[in-house]
Amino acid sequence: RFAARFADFTVAPETVALMRRMVEHGEVDALVPERVWQEFSRGLMEATPSRMLAVLRECGALSRLMPELDRLWGVPQRADYHPEIDTGVHLMMVLDTSAQLAAPLPVRYACLVHDLGKGTTPASEWPRHIAHETRSAELADMLAERLRVPADCRELGEIVAREHGNIHRSASLDAAATMRLLERCDALRRPQRFEQALWACECDARGRAGREGEPYPQRARLCAALRAVLAVDATAAAAQA
Repeated sequence: RFAARFADFTVAPETVALMRRMVEHGEVDALVPERVWQEFSRGLMEATPSRMLAVLRECGALSRLMPELDRLWGVPQRADYHPEIDTGVHLMMVLDTSAQLAAPLPVRYACLVHDLGKGTTPASEWPRHIAHETRSAELADMLAERLRVPADCRELGEIVAREHGNIHRSASLDAAATMRLLERCDALRRPQRFEQALWACECDARGRAGREGEPYPQRARLCAALRAVLAVDATAAAAQA
């Protein structure tokens, strides 16, 4: 957390060595899930969350606590979509973007888990990751269950993991397909949560090398679509029908 909070913070080599020995001796495995989540969630809310992940990876703790995350490093993505290529690097960029946009914890957690499925893509299929969204949602649910993640974070994480690709491509959807997307996200009943999902998707889109400042019109378009749907007088429409 100190690494994520303070830009000039570094871990002394002897401390890193001690941390590695502690991980090897199983001390990390003995931590209760509630404590892990408490500390990790605080780190996510710091100015540079990616540095927390870097320290956890350096000492080997991330692979023991969250193997779903740790295996993202070294997994390539298509350069035309992800100029940074490495999925782990992309994750770190997305998290730091969420901090720059002052996103709340549920949004930052959704950013954390949105691409977990890419870590399970067979190497023979790289750099493509077909249907990774479904796998990401399943892995996000497993991670949330293991760490006892609060419901608001868990639910948003599952939605973003499952639907972020469709939200990115939403400009090409017609009215019926847009409506189906809103319904899958339960946007009519939970509009504020849907707005948070769009927030996380914007972080995903801008957390890429050279695209940090690009606009994300999908967010405004889908918010407008949701407002239009919510403005419909369903009772009057039913009576007319």
